[in-house]
Amino acid sequence: MTESGSGSTQLRPAYEDVQAHYDLSNDFFALFQDPTRTYSCAYFEGEDTSLEDAQLAKIDLALDKLGLQPGMTLLDVGCGWGSVMKRAAQRFDVNTLGLTLSRNQRALGQEVLDAVETKRSRQIQLRGWEEFDEPVDRIVSIEAFEAFPKDRYAAFFDTCHRVMPDDGRMVLQTIMGHPLKRWPELGIPIVMSDLKFMRFISKEIFPGGAVPCDEDVIEFSEKAGFAVEELQYLTPHYVRTLDIWSERLEAARDRAIEVTSVEVYDRYMRYLIGCSDFFRRGVSEVGQFTLVKR
Repeated sequence: MTESGSGSTQLRPAYEDVQAHYDLSNDFFALFQDPTRTYSCAYFEGEDTSLEDAQLAKIDLALDKLGLQPGMTLLDVGCGWGSVMKRAAQRFDVNTLGLTLSRNQRALGQEVLDAVETKRSRQIQLRGWEEFDEPVDRIVSIEAFEAFPKDRYAAFFDTCHRVMPDDGRMVLQTIMGHPLKRWPELGIPIVMSDLKFMRFISKEIFPGGAVPCDEDVIEFSEKAGFAVEELQYLTPHYVRTLDIWSERLEAARDRAIEVTSVEVYDRYMRYLIGCSDFFRRGVSEVGQFTLVKR
């Protein structure tokens, strides 16, 4: 489409930033993830819900908002190891197309999808949304948005709007922060340790990204032609998810160091424990936006 020639396709995806995190080691991430290999906030429906069941419940929560029908094509932006695509193929008999910038995720995720019994296509591509301009019916993106710099928000939503039909629907799950001006209203004290932790995350865990606030998603998606049908917050569920991850990683300390290093293990423990504290105190939030084309 000529329309995209002067827009998002000129942007280069941040392959290095994403690979610095996700291409660390599939074995390392497996030490604290559940068997679905889902690396995002789970959705615990009860006190006894396992992490695996909670991750599937989160995936179902998102997929059920999309109005999927057999034969549709679902695009997963930032598809991770393919857990959302696998579930969509199994439950809704749809074609699935995933985008990731991680070589490790693409390789293992495609293996997972190839084992799914379905006649529908399922493919993970090593490319960013900036390079994508093919028609799809629905879009899901689970916690990839935080990896985008703010100056790309407009191009991202423009692309999503353009590639979907008139009845297009999209679910975007993202971690969010608050504008600093809102912190006093919320009773959140601004302390140096919090600012240092934010710098640590942006430098050593997720370089190149920008944590949005709810206003950012609403403003940029509406400018692109979407209406926000729903925003469902999942914040308490992330506290529980992160606590389980840190407990599992701590229990697997020796193996974690064996497949990476002491430095990596220490860095990830600081990250998981610190993020849990942020969500517990309301410094960070997470929510699912349901966006529909106007």
